[in-house]
Amino acid sequence: MQSSNHRLRDMEQHHPLLSGGTDVEADSLAAGVMVGGPHSGHAVGNRTVWFIQDSCGMVCATMTWFLVLYAEFVVNFVMLLPSKNFWYSLLNGAAFNSLAILALASHLRTMLTDPGAVPKGNATKEYMESLQLKPGEVIYKCPKCCSIKPERAHHCSICKRCIRKMDHHCPWVNNCVGEKNQRFFVLFTMYVALISAHALGLSGMHFFTCIKVQWNECSDFSPGVSVLLLIFLCLEAVLFLTFTAVMFGTQIHSICNDETEIERLKNEKPTWERRTRWDGMKTVFGGPPSLLWCNPFTGLRLRRLLLSRGRRSGSEFSV
Repeated sequence: MQSSNHRLRDMEQHHPLLSGGTDVEADSLAAGVMVGGPHSGHAVGNRTVWFIQDSCGMVCATMTWFLVLYAEFVVNFVMLLPSKNFWYSLLNGAAFNSLAILALASHLRTMLTDPGAVPKGNATKEYMESLQLKPGEVIYKCPKCCSIKPERAHHCSICKRCIRKMDHHCPWVNNCVGEKNQRFFVLFTMYVALISAHALGLSGMHFFTCIKVQWNECSDFSPGVSVLLLIFLCLEAVLFLTFTAVMFGTQIHSICNDETEIERLKNEKPTWERRTRWDGMKTVFGGPPSLLWCNPFTGLRLRRLLLSRGRRSGSEFSV
């Protein structure tokens, strides 16, 4: 649609602008934002819970939790608790379980945080006029979700939304990795890589120790069961360590270069002013370097969440 003030350019195909009186999927909008696509939004009062109801993503996310909890079971009950060295068990148990909790917390924050979804159906005449565009300025409209696409936003066919600075859609966290949750995804890959390396080290120590003595003295389980559990743990740890270490390095590289994976694969020429490496890191992780960068609980409003649960019978999230 052409006007005297600006031009609207559709992506992929032409679509008419939505009229101001058009009902833009009102049943799917909460506080101006529909969360997770037509099958994924859960609105509670004036708040919205972000969760993608994708069967493949939910299965992969469940498998991730199962494998991390399996590693915790083997490390704690097969290797550490039967050990006769108290300090060895205590220190390694505290380190491994702390890292596992941080990994699972990072996974939850990645999965339940809005990655930067553009409000669906905001391509209305009133909204266009509020942008106060300069004459000849071109803006883009996504024909799939009828939204005005900001610069560097891409449409996700699984989330059914345009995502700001979308890097990729990851089924293992059942969500897109974008502007608002990339930090938690980086932490998730880092902590899973750390617990995988720790599990491999503990498994090697356990095998080495048990070879010297009777296997019955090394574990409360039978030798055959212990060996099978440890072999499966080592295979899991190698796969997870390889995958998450590569993803962690890729994410850090993208942040430092101020370029998402989609932009790199499409070889898009930057039309934005690229940040320096430290500015990119500070933007993603929030503020100057500190231990808070490694904290997946940063930003949780627990007090507001508890007050909300006290006032309402339904569940609410504030993330």
